[in-house]
Order: sequence, then C-alpha cells, then structure tokens
Amino acid sequence: MILYALYFGFACVGLSQLLAMWRLITGPGIGDRVLAIDTMTVNAVGLIVLLGIAGASQIYFEAALLIAMLGFVSTVAYARFVLRGDIIE
Repeated sequence: MILYALYFGFACVGLSQLLAMWRLITGPGIGDRVLAIDTMTVNAVGLIVLLGIAGASQIYFEAALLIAMLGFVSTVAYARFVLRGDIIE
C-alpha cells in the first residue's frame, strides 16, 4: 500500500514541479517568477523526501533540510534584489 502512495506522491509533486516550471517560463511579471522559483524549491524538497522514504535512507532528509534552507535564503535575497536593486546594504 505504501508503494502506491509513494507513486502517487511522486506523480503529484512531479506534476506540481512541471506546472511551476511553466509559470517560471511564462510568468507575466518578475514576482510570478520569484514565486515559481520558490515553489520549485519546495517541490524539490518534497521529491527528495519522497526519495528518502522510498530508499529508506537518512541522508536524503539531511539533503532536503539543506536545500530548504538555501532555497529560503536565495528567495529572500532575490526578492530584495528585485525590490531594492542590491542585496547587502
């Protein structure tokens, strides 16, 4: 039963990743593109967690935590760059 749930999770998060990529490419504004990148980071974390569950390995969860932290910081930095023109004042 867990195998079917994992397949369903991979399919849903993969579809979400493709839709976020579509928004990144066709987004009408820069704000849409920033949110699409952030959504793609969250989806990547979800895929890595699902891979860790499927492979029963602890290292994937640590990688997902690192990617989540880097994704948050990069989204904030990019948003500050778009709003102010610089990252560090």
